[in-house]
Amino acid sequence: MRTLELLAPARNADIGIAAINCGADAVYMAGPAFGARKDAANGIEDVARVCRHAHLFGAKVFLTVNTIIYGNELDEVHALMLSAQEAGVDAFIVQDLALTTFSDITVPLHASTQCAIRTPQKAKELSALGFSRLVPERELSLEQIKAIRSATEAEIEVFVHGALCVCYSGQCYLSEYLSGRSANRGECIQACRSLYDLVDGDGHVLGRDRAFLSLRDLNLLRRLEDLAEAGADSFKIEGRLKNASYVKNIVSAYSQALDALVAAHPDQYRRASFGSSEIPFTPSPERTFNRGYTELYIDGRRDKWSSMDTPKSVGEYIGTVESVRPTPGRPAGTEIRIRPADRNLVLSNGDGFTVTGREITGFRGDICEGRTIISKPVRGIRPGDRVYRNLSAAFERELSRDVRRSLAVELDVAVTGSFDISLVATSEDGRTVSSSFKADVEAANDRDRQQALITGQLSKRSGQYDFRVRTVTGATLPLLGAATLNAMRRCVASDLDALPVKPLPSYRGAKTAVVTLTPPTYKDNIANTRAAGVAGGEMAEPAYELSHRKGVELMRTKYCLRYELNLCPVHQGAHPPRELFLLNNGRRLALGFDCSACEMTVSEA
Repeated sequence: MRTLELLAPARNADIGIAAINCGADAVYMAGPAFGARKDAANGIEDVARVCRHAHLFGAKVFLTVNTIIYGNELDEVHALMLSAQEAGVDAFIVQDLALTTFSDITVPLHASTQCAIRTPQKAKELSALGFSRLVPERELSLEQIKAIRSATEAEIEVFVHGALCVCYSGQCYLSEYLSGRSANRGECIQACRSLYDLVDGDGHVLGRDRAFLSLRDLNLLRRLEDLAEAGADSFKIEGRLKNASYVKNIVSAYSQALDALVAAHPDQYRRASFGSSEIPFTPSPERTFNRGYTELYIDGRRDKWSSMDTPKSVGEYIGTVESVRPTPGRPAGTEIRIRPADRNLVLSNGDGFTVTGREITGFRGDICEGRTIISKPVRGIRPGDRVYRNLSAAFERELSRDVRRSLAVELDVAVTGSFDISLVATSEDGRTVSSSFKADVEAANDRDRQQALITGQLSKRSGQYDFRVRTVTGATLPLLGAATLNAMRRCVASDLDALPVKPLPSYRGAKTAVVTLTPPTYKDNIANTRAAGVAGGEMAEPAYELSHRKGVELMRTKYCLRYELNLCPVHQGAHPPRELFLLNNGRRLALGFDCSACEMTVSEA
């Protein structure tokens, strides 16, 4: 039976715990340094707090140590990894191959998506270094994932939801080139979300102030079974900079979808952790931050992936503008009446909206009455424009509620002799404890009534456990009150806590490093890596060594701007300009098109 894991992002400890409660089988987060999201750093004690909570359910915590590492930082990153290992992390997600050399790091290593895994050969090479899990590029098709699966015994982790880098991960130098802040050092400025002008080689402007490199967000909620059949073991949600409400909503949606997949194939799949979550809201990915959704290249064919009209959240489509006018009888403002796409649409004060027409306009609804929105003055909105809600105040209130996750425990109660009571508890994760009590009380006159009391009081929650009495045996039952029975239930919970949850076995591969890299400088790391036969050592080269060479390739991507603009000569039979450039604040970027690989490049012009 295969184990399927839902892997969630955690910007901080509170979000990590919320993700576990909503059904995540694992979370990934950064420690104090060396994470690819510099603004999502956490202290080791916060990491330990998430580990303690996750391990209650057999869930795991992975620490991101996925920046490139310079030679003078190896001691520091080694010390950090040792501290995190002691805190309880279950694996490290790394990019830099030098981190395979620490013999005292005994938890598994996962090869980050920054390792640019696109081929079976690359998968084999990284597996040979001892990586127990590989995170392929997001742009792969199901067939490419299957090929990687067949090439290695390592686990395969695939992204299923969230923001998309336009570039192949780990090989983008655009941020560093434009600002001096390297994406491979956790300081990406998200240059792909910036606005550019598009011009041809003769200087003709083909488009102004558009986010030509911005992609929609990934959403593979309906493709989990396809991915599992292709060999994916872990389903990863992007978002280590996202807030708690986003993580709770998306994790809940995917957890419910995975539960449905497991329920449909009970002899084939199981979840990677234990417990069930009580979700007090109806998950809806459309109602939380998104730039519009795409399934990208999952089926091995192109589609329109761009969000060039706006790099910001669009939200859920709710209808069109029926009328717009200045607010009558009120201070200066705008009154917008909606023709809803759903007759059951309910608007709330404080909702956020995006209207798309000749231009994109965003605003907050100060007063929402029926189908009418009243806001501060808004310009550029016309009847017929499409209306999206990118912030639902009512939904945000629902998402703010606490989510409970619990482990099911069955209790068998046996009464013998002069009221010797044995409570045998069996938890869903396989732990069994027997707790004994002596009741120095009178016998209950009404056995049925006392059994009902015992069953009712013991069949409650204590800590993370949801108890259910399965059997009560004994010719005569002791006369026990509710307070005594509650204390007994808490004692059983304490006895269960003394036996830690044993996580399900999931790793296919083993951490058996076969290449030793011990260079004194980072540049030598690259040379040794290549000498050891590891193709792709270039992925670890510091960005600053690349971006100051004239004409260097700053980015390579499966995304093609010519295709998005219906200028593709291969798929659309178009005759595009011979040269295309992006302009931003005086910087000129040359676009290249490798039609044999169906890829686009961005280079210094």
